[in-house]
Amino acid sequence: MGIEFSIRQISLRCALLIALVCSAGFCSYGDVGVILNDSLDTSVARITGSGHSAVYLSRVCPESPVKLRLCRPGEQGSVISNYTNLGEDQSFEWNVVPFSVYVYGVEDPRNRPLFGTDKIKAALEEQYRDKYLAAYCYSDSCKTSDKAEWREMVGASLSRSFYIFIAETTVQQDLDFIARFNSLPNQNHFNGVTHNCADFTKAIVDSYFPHAAHRDLLNDFGMTSPKAVARSFTRYALQHPEMRFRVLHFSQLPGTIKRSSTPRSGTEQLFQSKKLLVPALFFPGYELPVFAAASYEITGRFDPEREFEDYPTVEATQISHDIHLAEELHDKPAAAQLKADRKEDLARILGSPEEWKSYREDFDSLVAEAVRDQVIPDRKYLDRLLKQFNKTGKPFVNDRGALWMKVAENGGASDVGLSPSTLFAPGSNPRLAYQLALAEIEWTLKTNARHRETMPEFKQDWARLEKARAQAQDFAARSADLAEAGND
Repeated sequence: MGIEFSIRQISLRCALLIALVCSAGFCSYGDVGVILNDSLDTSVARITGSGHSAVYLSRVCPESPVKLRLCRPGEQGSVISNYTNLGEDQSFEWNVVPFSVYVYGVEDPRNRPLFGTDKIKAALEEQYRDKYLAAYCYSDSCKTSDKAEWREMVGASLSRSFYIFIAETTVQQDLDFIARFNSLPNQNHFNGVTHNCADFTKAIVDSYFPHAAHRDLLNDFGMTSPKAVARSFTRYALQHPEMRFRVLHFSQLPGTIKRSSTPRSGTEQLFQSKKLLVPALFFPGYELPVFAAASYEITGRFDPEREFEDYPTVEATQISHDIHLAEELHDKPAAAQLKADRKEDLARILGSPEEWKSYREDFDSLVAEAVRDQVIPDRKYLDRLLKQFNKTGKPFVNDRGALWMKVAENGGASDVGLSPSTLFAPGSNPRLAYQLALAEIEWTLKTNARHRETMPEFKQDWARLEKARAQAQDFAARSADLAEAGND
């Protein structure tokens, strides 16, 4: 009787909590996502090429870097991950950060950097450490060491591109996850073979959707790789249309930080990397590279960019399911119409070749005009502008969390905003702002699809370019009027 009453009490409390959550606007579905980060050419990644794995949660937010709660209205979710060594003053297994902090290094996306350098990333890391990690990172080693991997949780898009493979969750699933994770000891026991970042991600995803993610014993030589978790979760979600699967892509920001590279599985790295494949041919058992190539071709192929291009929205995923159904029913007219709808939906996100070509032509005209107006000395100047900014500029974060840079030029110094919120703010040099907007667009238009942003994002950049152009022209006209008045 007592046990039954306790169960009823617990059920009543859960129902009340869910009712309160719903009244606060959380009854709509949330998301859980497998993050597949590009590989960095550092440390052991130079050999493995495996990249990094983390988890995105749209309705779970940080109470602290080591404690979870439901998000409040207006918050954007979080990213949770483990590392070899977070470098903090306690040996935590995992940290959680606000989603925008993970992607851009700032809380408000309007304050995000327009390009990335080591100096800018360091400024964002210091701001985050001061605000969020003061109680966990106070020793000199934690505050100053480049090897402290809490830094990887701040402004990831400055260092590398990444994909998020997303499925929807319920409030109850998120509540269960929060309760379970907050009750477990957060003690680091990272092991590259048996408990790495991909194992950590796999465990979280499987707590939401049992057996949705798994390792690839054949292609990763018994270990769990980030790519295997992303691939298996994608296959599982596509077999369950009710999960409303989709893929997001965040390209590495333009800048002076070395470009990241596509993450690979074990056999893929052995098969494609000359650094590993060629030496392997000279050792006994040289059939290993042949096995690796065959295994990769048969069971290991998975292109995250292709998955993004196929499933960038829930609607695109649903249309793909509908096309498959129409083809099974041999309804050719319906299948043809659905394919046309899908092509239109994908073009809206990815942009068509014709649309990108049109923007390149318009941009060429703007650059020619900028050279005539002496905004820039020549077209090639845009290729070296960001390096010049990095060399002569000093980035800083103002009291509102927005980025600026003090740039030395002509024996003096000028300030320019480095964020959408500051590029046109009072005190931001209009000529430098226009140069920066030109360099940003130049970068996007000359890179390939895998390394560029989506069309909706690019259109925002283009609108910012047009505003920067108008402001620079107005500033130049007023300066000319003042000079003429002074001569009179």
